[in-house]
Amino acid sequence: MVARSAGRSPVWLVAVWGATRLLLLLFVLKVLVFPGPDVTSDVSVIYRDWYEVLRTGTFPSDDVTWQYPPAAAFAILSPALLPFLEYATAFFVLACAVDAAVLALLWRAGRGSGRSPRGAWVWVVGVPLLGPTVYARYDLMVTAVAVAALLAAGRHARVAGALAAVGALLKVWPALVLVGMGGRRPWVAAAVGGAGLAGLFAVTMPGAFAFLTFQRERGVEVESLGALVFHVARHFGWEGGVLLNYGSMEFLGPHVDTVSTVSMGLSAAAFGWLLLWRVRAARSPGPRSPRSRSQPPESQPQPSESSQPQPPGSPSSRSPSSRSRFAAHTAADAAFVAVLLFTVTSRVISPQYLVWLVGLAAVCRCFRASRMRVPVALVLAASLVTVLEFPLLFADVVASTPLGIALLAVRNGLLVAAALVGARALWRDTVRRGSAGGRPGASGPGISRAPSADSPATAG
Repeated sequence: MVARSAGRSPVWLVAVWGATRLLLLLFVLKVLVFPGPDVTSDVSVIYRDWYEVLRTGTFPSDDVTWQYPPAAAFAILSPALLPFLEYATAFFVLACAVDAAVLALLWRAGRGSGRSPRGAWVWVVGVPLLGPTVYARYDLMVTAVAVAALLAAGRHARVAGALAAVGALLKVWPALVLVGMGGRRPWVAAAVGGAGLAGLFAVTMPGAFAFLTFQRERGVEVESLGALVFHVARHFGWEGGVLLNYGSMEFLGPHVDTVSTVSMGLSAAAFGWLLLWRVRAARSPGPRSPRSRSQPPESQPQPSESSQPQPPGSPSSRSPSSRSRFAAHTAADAAFVAVLLFTVTSRVISPQYLVWLVGLAAVCRCFRASRMRVPVALVLAASLVTVLEFPLLFADVVASTPLGIALLAVRNGLLVAAALVGARALWRDTVRRGSAGGRPGASGPGISRAPSADSPATAG
């Protein structure tokens, strides 16, 4: 009873959030010293230098460490909102404010039928597991936009699409939140909004898309899944080494191009799987609610006598399968799986990437019908291991010591497991064969047409 009360009480939630975030602020403000290399130099040196260039109305296109889409300028320039604070301090304070805003969104989303406060708790617990790095990168701000897009999808499809477009122009990956949203509205809003904002940047600020060249020329970052090949190979005479390249520690040497190509091929395969899933899920009856699984067909709720025919094209006039095909929890689950797949196949897995996954995991757990319980737990475990490999024991990772290799193997293994388990759960939850061959509108034995506790992800 006490545990349940703690889970539902905003007092406990705010108290734990406040205590952990105060600790993070003390670390980034250097009141307390976090072991390992200084993670705040990106803000105090690199971001600050970019800030001075961006203030002039142009992008730092001559700096190879600038590898971000044009809307990243908003995050880098945001400390100007607090002109009475030094740049780095203002950035950290804004990061904390965004953190609080995400918590408020998740708490609100976790209330009501079919919802759960566990999503807010995943955020409260998951973010500090990553250590002070999470406040010393702008990825938390990007994650906030992606979280807001997913939470808006159920009632405000166009807003969700527009937010996804803004997120994509901040750091590309939020475009993946669209993958599980049904209907045309979010996609059209994302396309129109993204094209308009990108065009505005291209016209008004030179060098807006120089980052595309820098990304193409990157190597294999030492924390990525593919890097494990070279960590082991160094113990068997591999002639390459680790150098600071394009702003991160990367392997350079023989066969690096091959591993990089394989990584990009795996990313392409992941995209292909997501496309196949989208097509198959769109042709299958929608996911069942937890209640419909445990009740026999004759015990399912029947339409009320007050039900009246609705005008053609209205949400309630559509067939049950078309309404429920992409439920709210499906949009969150699909986004989580998509980002997991592209994270584990990427040539780079920086520590701050985990905050993306924590944010999406939190949205998933706001829905009781989510199938991502195990993948979310695996991501939280990976977050804890991540703070061990960076910054605490990053020297071991760079030197490819047995300890460094073991940490990377465990962390990346947890992420791979989360991706595979999540992909399997998503497929089983949404792609159904049924006795009618999985045709839209058909339902097999035991598949109820009762409405889910979730609201549809979009309507139309």
